[in-house]
Amino acid sequence: MELTAKQLAEILHGTVDGDPDVKIRTFAKIEHGKPGALSFYANPKYEEYVYASKADVLLVNMDFQPREKVGPTMVRVENAYSAVAELLKYVADQRRKYRRHRGCGCRIAWSAHLGRRVSVGSNSVIGKNCRIGDYGIIHSNVTIGEGVVIGHHCIIYPGVVIYPGSKIGDNVILHAGCIIGSDGFGNAPQPDGSWKKIEHLGNVVIGNDVEIGSCTTIDRAEMESTIIGNGVRIDNLCQIAHNVVIGDNTVMAAQCGIAGSAIIGKNCIFAGQVGVMGHIKVADNTTVGAQAGIAGAVRKSGEILLGSPAIPHMLYMRSYAKFKQAGAE
Repeated sequence: MELTAKQLAEILHGTVDGDPDVKIRTFAKIEHGKPGALSFYANPKYEEYVYASKADVLLVNMDFQPREKVGPTMVRVENAYSAVAELLKYVADQRRKYRRHRGCGCRIAWSAHLGRRVSVGSNSVIGKNCRIGDYGIIHSNVTIGEGVVIGHHCIIYPGVVIYPGSKIGDNVILHAGCIIGSDGFGNAPQPDGSWKKIEHLGNVVIGNDVEIGSCTTIDRAEMESTIIGNGVRIDNLCQIAHNVVIGDNTVMAAQCGIAGSAIIGKNCIFAGQVGVMGHIKVADNTTVGAQAGIAGAVRKSGEILLGSPAIPHMLYMRSYAKFKQAGAE
C-alpha cells in the first residue's frame, strides 16, 4: 500500500520534518534504505546510516537532533521503535481486510456454524458441530476436526491441523503446519517388554491473544485439558506435551520442549531449546537461558536460570569461571 509522510504522521500521532507529500510503498532497514521505502532510527549505533540513507521517509524520535543534513523526510514520533511496530500492524490489518470467501474444494459440514465474514481457503475441511467466530481467516489445506470451537478474529494459516474437541479463544494466530490436539506420548510398559498405547480422551484449550509458531505441536490431555493461557507466544518447532499448563503471557522461543503434566507459570521467558521435565512446576516470572534443562521444580518467582540441569544464573556464572580456570591449568 502507498502512504504519504503526512498520512504516516496522522496514523502515528507524529509531526513531519520535510516534504509531507513524499510517498512510501515498502519498508527497509535503515542500512538498506532505498527510494520509496520507510526506515526507522531508534538505536544510536545506527546514526551513521541516517545521513547516508536513500529512503524517502525516516521515523525518528521526537528529540533527535541530527549532526549533519538528513536526506529523507523525517516523521518525528515519541518512540520510533514502538511507532514502527504500530505501523506494521496497521499495514497488516489493511492487507487482510475481512471478507467472506469460500475457496475451491473446501468442505464444510452442514452442522458447522461459521460467524460473519469468515474466509475459508481451498481444500480446507471443517468438521461436524464446529463453531467459528466472526471475521476468521482460514487459509488453504486446513483441517478442523469435529466439535472444534474457534473464537473471533482468528487466523489459521495453511496446513494447520486442529484435532476434534479443541477450544481456541479470540485473536489467536496459528502459523503454517502447527498441530493442535494430537495424542500425547503416553505408553504403558507391558510384562513382555512391549508398550501399550494409552488413549487420550482430553483436549487442548487455548486462551485469547495467543500466537503459535509454524510446526509446533500441542498434545491433548489424557483426560481433562492441556491449557495454553491468554497472551502466550510460542515460537516455531516447539513441543508441548499432554496435560501441560502454560500460564498467561509466557513466551517460548524455538525448539522448546515441555514434558507431560508440567505446569509453567505466568510471564515466564524461555529462550531457544529449553527443556522442562514432566510433572514439575515452574514459578511465575521465571527466565530460562537457551538450551537449559529444568529437571526440578522452580519455586521462587523471578529466578533467572542457566545450564543443564538449570541453576540460578549467578551460581552458573561462578561455576563457569571455575571451569574456565581449571581448563587453563
